[in-house]
Amino acid sequence: MKDHATDTVCGRVRSVIIVDDHPLYSDALSAALRLVFPGCRIETAQTLANALERIDAGFLPDLVMFDLKLPDVSGISGFQSLRDRIPDTPILVISSLTSSEVVQALMEQGAAGFLPKEASAPVLKQVLLDVSNGRKYVPKDYQGDSARAPAATPSQIHPKIAELTPQQARIMKLICAGKPNKQIAYELDLAEATVKAHITALLRRLGVQNRTQAAVLVENATAEAESSGDPDARAFLSR
Repeated sequence: MKDHATDTVCGRVRSVIIVDDHPLYSDALSAALRLVFPGCRIETAQTLANALERIDAGFLPDLVMFDLKLPDVSGISGFQSLRDRIPDTPILVISSLTSSEVVQALMEQGAAGFLPKEASAPVLKQVLLDVSNGRKYVPKDYQGDSARAPAATPSQIHPKIAELTPQQARIMKLICAGKPNKQIAYELDLAEATVKAHITALLRRLGVQNRTQAAVLVENATAEAESSGDPDARAFLSR
């Protein structure tokens, strides 16, 4: 039978597992937990595998404090594995990886909260109380759309692309897809002569000589825009 004599009563956390491979930081978290939840049973694990072993052996914590960067974790899949194993247990992520993209993804995946590792002791205390009472926590800097640095667009990378009219932009997209004029005319319900006139105008606006040069310009701008975000966040979220 699972050891769940450590049930939460009135929001009080009676058992926690800290998953972090830095012993000094784990010790600091343990000290903070004992101040907020006196008598709390605290387990520590330096790897995700070790944490899952403890859980499989019967330890069902009321709260998990989880670091994203672990020796056996290479991306968000580590958090997902833990979330899947204990779906009803709040997981508070505490990490030095503080990209807004990562925070947003974690919250969408069911994290109880996110706290940067440099957070002060008073903030940590309040967050622990909030999470133990079923509330979500995200620092103000990461809340709402204003927290997300908008990804660069091709038109920002190459301003000339922004000068295209909406119809020219649609035609340019189809050119990049390798569609001939006849197919473009069919898909946009235009006369082929009209398509040719639009292409002549958009080539002039982009400052290129032909369709191939236009496609290369737009595709290069698109690739640069896609790579303009936080590289660590992209790498983390892709795993």
